[in-house]
Amino acid sequence: MNTEDLFERGMPSYWIGVVSASHVQRGVSGGFAQMCHGKSAPLRRMQPGDWLVYYSPRTEIRDGKPLQAFTAIGRVMDDHVYEYAMSATFVPYRRNIEYVPCQEARIKGLLDRLSFTRGKRNWGYPFRTGHFEINQEDFFTIAEAMHAAIE
Repeated sequence: MNTEDLFERGMPSYWIGVVSASHVQRGVSGGFAQMCHGKSAPLRRMQPGDWLVYYSPRTEIRDGKPLQAFTAIGRVMDDHVYEYAMSATFVPYRRNIEYVPCQEARIKGLLDRLSFTRGKRNWGYPFRTGHFEINQEDFFTIAEAMHAAIE
């Protein structure tokens, strides 16, 4: 799918997915997104051409060290949400993502610059949902902090 096809539907939406850093790296290496314990609903909300930023509260899902950083950024490439058997008992849903080069960016320096955290004592509350939409200005603020290669 070419870039013109991606934007045929209009302006892209911008999303945050909350995933441990080690799991983010698996997705980046494999060119896919997987979140919310493998549920399909968050992946289906995104459309081709949308952007996804991963936020990682920890390095590992359970016993990892606190990280609180944006760890990857990429574009939804198609409308295909598919199952992937990771084991006989765990078959999560995935979505193809084209990740762009970037650097990890701690959220601490961005808290006063993002509309969904600015002035909020409990700024982490939206992240509890595992996947949520953000506005374009917040997306570009995060992308700039990550030194992301956004076209």
